[in-house]
Amino acid sequence: MASLALRNLVKSFDRTEVLHGISLDVKDGEFVVLVGPSGCGKSTTLRLIAGLEELTAGEIEIEGRVVNNLEPKDRNIAMVFQNYAIYPHMSVRKNIGFGLRTSKLSRAEKEARLLEVSGILDMNDLLDRKPSQLSGGQRQRVAIGRAMVRDPAVFLFDEPLSNLDAQLRTQMRLEIKKLHQRVGNTIIFVTHDQIEAMTMADRIVIMKDGRIQQVGTPSEVYHEPANIFVAQFIGAPSMNLLSGTADGGAVRIGAGGGIELGVAIEDGRPVKVGVRPDDLRPDGGAETLVEGEVTVREPLGPETLVHVGTEHGEVIAKADGRTPPEVGERVKLSARREAIHIFDAKTGNVLC
Repeated sequence: MASLALRNLVKSFDRTEVLHGISLDVKDGEFVVLVGPSGCGKSTTLRLIAGLEELTAGEIEIEGRVVNNLEPKDRNIAMVFQNYAIYPHMSVRKNIGFGLRTSKLSRAEKEARLLEVSGILDMNDLLDRKPSQLSGGQRQRVAIGRAMVRDPAVFLFDEPLSNLDAQLRTQMRLEIKKLHQRVGNTIIFVTHDQIEAMTMADRIVIMKDGRIQQVGTPSEVYHEPANIFVAQFIGAPSMNLLSGTADGGAVRIGAGGGIELGVAIEDGRPVKVGVRPDDLRPDGGAETLVEGEVTVREPLGPETLVHVGTEHGEVIAKADGRTPPEVGERVKLSARREAIHIFDAKTGNVLC
């Protein structure tokens, strides 16, 4: 089984601790994405798994065996880097085949394996070309092919799409997802792009300051964020946050009405009321949260993002694309109760 387990990983550079006890279990064949802002520790975690950095404390298990003291070549992993790392003087055939240079396979077996991988990646017609004759997406497929040809237990991807333009990134996301569905290997994928994480992952690991904030499916981290950081990091535009106070089983927002909670929170406790722009509508429904004046409209076709100035600051809502409110118009913003999140104002953790 190509499973992976991280047990209380700690990493320090000199006296600075950058990972603070990371623990994670990855199932055989799972596609897991590590995501977070720059400096959160996601690439360091990947390099520890690969054996490119030395652990300060903790254990890494691959296929049920502890690999802390094994060299990268002995861990049965393959890594794809951001900068492709392919040889410009070699053909596509030789670049992909380079992954088998230390293999004990016969020449015929190596050729069969190479053709199998190039076929999966739709590169059979490109085998005799040099990297300079390829597009950015094709070069990235060569790098993936060189990793695939070894048939590793775990694939490690370190921001492999960062150097591609927006259209090509979208295409490569789809290709990597299809590739995973076809070959079924375990994949650990690092990115700072939450759209990549949401569209590709079976599960997302959201990191901040060397700690895991939440692990869950794309749906879970979007609809059930564990804290304010996750709520605002996942989703574009970010979740709106309004200051409120618990009062008699409800939350009061400024001088406005209350939101019934259905759970007990001590009176007077400061909270943050979170609601995503997708769930906030300028229609004055049952759960009216705030009202204000439209300051900016961003047409998106079927829908329009509406920026509304309120006494609590600017919030963003979504309106119908055909009949959005006009700039300067006063609107009431409402949301369904199940789409409203209540966070502790001090700790940032979700309350309900």
